[in-house]
This record gives sequence, C-alpha cells and structure tokens, in this order.
Amino acid sequence: MMTIQFCGAAREVTGSSHLLTLDDGYTILLDCGLYQGTDEAFVNFNRQWGFTPSQINCVVLSHAHIDHSGRLPMLCRDGFEGEIICTHATRDLAMTMLMDSALIQERDAAFLLKHLGSQYDKDKHDPIYLPEDVNKCFEQVVSIGYEHWYQIKPGVEVLLRDNGHILGSASVTLRITGKKGKTHYIGFTGDIGRPNRPILHDPLPMPPCDVVICESTYGDRLHESAPNEKEKLLNIIVDTCLRHKGKLIVPAFSVGKTQEIVYMLDVLQHQGKLPKIPVYVDSPLATNATNIFQMHPECFDKETTEYMRIDPNPFGFNTLTYVRTIEASKRLNYSKEPCIIISASGMANAGRVKHHLYHNIQNRNCTVLFLGYCSPDTLGGIIKSGAKTVTIFDEVKKVKARILSMDSFSAHGDQQEMIDFLDNQKRPQLKHLFLVHGEYAAQQVFKAALEATGFNSVHIPELGETVTLELS
Repeated sequence: MMTIQFCGAAREVTGSSHLLTLDDGYTILLDCGLYQGTDEAFVNFNRQWGFTPSQINCVVLSHAHIDHSGRLPMLCRDGFEGEIICTHATRDLAMTMLMDSALIQERDAAFLLKHLGSQYDKDKHDPIYLPEDVNKCFEQVVSIGYEHWYQIKPGVEVLLRDNGHILGSASVTLRITGKKGKTHYIGFTGDIGRPNRPILHDPLPMPPCDVVICESTYGDRLHESAPNEKEKLLNIIVDTCLRHKGKLIVPAFSVGKTQEIVYMLDVLQHQGKLPKIPVYVDSPLATNATNIFQMHPECFDKETTEYMRIDPNPFGFNTLTYVRTIEASKRLNYSKEPCIIISASGMANAGRVKHHLYHNIQNRNCTVLFLGYCSPDTLGGIIKSGAKTVTIFDEVKKVKARILSMDSFSAHGDQQEMIDFLDNQKRPQLKHLFLVHGEYAAQQVFKAALEATGFNSVHIPELGETVTLELS
C-alpha cells in the first residue's frame, strides 16, 4: 500500500508537486514547483509546505521550468537533505533559472522595502530563498542520463525518458519492488511535449504503468497545425515592422519558446526571407539558457543536427542581438525603430517584457504576439482575453496594439497528442490515472476524452488530497 498527496498543480497549471509515500514510509517528491500567478486563494502557497521538508527522502525533478523546480532551494534550506535526481541538461538549466529567480526576489524585496517603508512585511515580502540557498541546493543534485534505471534505494529505481517538452525534460517512471517480489510501475508524465517540433526529440512514451500522474494543460483543445508556421510568423513580421513601421513584442519564456522562435528566425534568415530589421532577445536568462542549449546537442533532433552542419550556431544571425544590461533594455523602450523584441516572461507577469508592453501596448502600429498558454489571472492572460484596458505598473493602459497568438508554438501537447503519448499504456494494468497541471474545466473535458478511448479510473485530485493506492 502506498499514498500520493497532491501538493501543487492540482486543478491549477502551476506549482507542480506530488508526494509519494511507499509502504515502508519512504517518501519521494515529484517536482517542487513555484506557484506563478496572482490568485488570492494561492497567496501563501509558496511560503508554506503541505508536508515536512526534513521528512522527504528523495526528489525527482521532471524539468527545469520554475513552476516545477522553483521551490527546491527553499526545500533544502528548510531541512530536506536527500538527493535531487534529474537529467544532465535539467541540472544545468535549473541552476541558471533558480539563481535568476533568487536574484529577482532580492531585487523585488529591495524595491518594496524602499517604497513601502514601515509597511514592508517580512513574512509577505522577503525572498523565499537567496542565491546562497541555490548554491547549497545544488550540492544535493544528482544528474543522470536518459534511458538508465537509477537505484534510489534497494527495491526502488527511476527511469527518466525524454518527453520533448524543453531541453532536458523527462517523464518519470518508478519501478518499485515490494518485499514479496511484486513489482509496480508508477509514472509521472511531467509536461508532455509535442511531436514534430523544432530542435528537440519527439516525446517517447513511458513504460506501461500501474499508476500514472498525467499533465492536462491543453486537455480541452487541439493546437493549430504547424506546416505554415514560419510563413505565418513571417507575415506578422512584415505587416508589423515593414507596413506599419511598428514593433513586434513577443512575450516568451526564457527556456524553450525563446530558443524555438530564434531558431525559426535563423532559418528564415538563412533562406533569405527575413527582413533586415533588428531582432532583440531581451532577457539575460534567455541568453544564458541559449548557451546551455548549445552545450547539449545530444538533446537535438535529427533535423536540427543536420541544419547545424550548414549553420553551426542555430541561435544567432547578423541582425540578432542578445540584450543583457538594463540600460540597453531601456533604450529599446524609447527607440522608434521597427524591430522584433523577444522578452520574458511568457505570461507577461514579470520581467522586462512588462516594460515593453507598458511603452507599446497603446501603439496601434505595434503587435503583441503570444506563443502559448497564459494563466487567466496573469497580465498575458488578461490581454489575451480581449481586455480593452490593462493595468501595468499601477497605470491603466488602453490596449490598442494588435494582439495575436500562435498556439502552435506551445511546448505542451494538446488533447490528442497527450492521448497518443498515453496510448501504449495497457488499460487493464493501469489501475489509476490522475490528471494534474490543468485548469479544472479543461481536465473535465480531457477526462471524458480519455474515458472514450478506454481509460478507466481517471481522477482529478484536489489540492492537498491524499489518495491511497491499492496495488495487488
């Protein structure tokens, strides 16, 4: 008998964290993510634990995105002393991303202290961890390769398999052998990637499992097809930057979408199709992450590997500039030149892109292009919903810029792609299928779709819910 406690990303699309307790009391935490959003119901999520960190024996990290890794330094600081297991690329990316997160928290706290004065609340506004906590945390990281059964302890092994979501991302399969010699397989999909996307390998299915914890972000929809993706992007660039002489602002996550769109622009430039206009990647984290991408060509698919024979740097071309300094970023806000600005964050809830939106969202000649999912309560989600006005830095702005989306860039599989990912699971063997990392309405649609394809015992857990697994 074992239990799963759903400690995050339950009927939500952020804060991934699931605690597995084996029949001998050994505990494995799958992901330890940060909640990203402004929902009042989750105001204390990042500062509280639904368990005791010192009692966790092991963490398995599916990938480096902050909503999956973002509380690891806090976990270690608060008493966790075990191994953090992930892929080699995830280790490199997570180190960079968590250090960036710690520095942002420090800057935000300093800003609030200056502006709030005596109203500054340490319990509410202090960083949840510091850069030194990040360094200490990574002393506990053990990175392993794909397709290798790694022994966590006698009778418990883990397999990480490429699931094509971002560089280094993996599905997690636990092989657990009990005292009587019976072996059970517990699977966690992590965030399921998409087939036939640039740069990364296609997702590989997990081994058949007895229990699966499955993401469900796009469980209620299908993505637009990708064959004309580059042409659509090119048309948006031409219309915005050449016809209207405006700026194309692209909110993009620093890891994954930034590299994908830069790669696509690189190909267009190599083909002689990209207009000679400046392209800026305005994110120090994206710049560092791109360097890490170049360190891990083993994660690239065949098409990208072959392209690198004619272009050794698929993330750089003559009109592309990676912007590091704040001063250079500010200059972009006041420049009148038509250009493309790719900047974090993808949901526009933080980072430099908020400043670019502040300065350009009221300009009819400009375009804001979203490349995937935005949580409804983030600035990006509000803009995508069709709002006529938005509040940015406490100032109300009219939305006059053209707002577009290209969901084909999404790093998350859609409903059919997730069903395809799960299709190798043996229905009679699969005793429990839990849906996490999705909004409840989307999960209900996905549950019905899974049941229509023969999956049984599909459950949508609530935050904090603990389920006992009876595995015979």
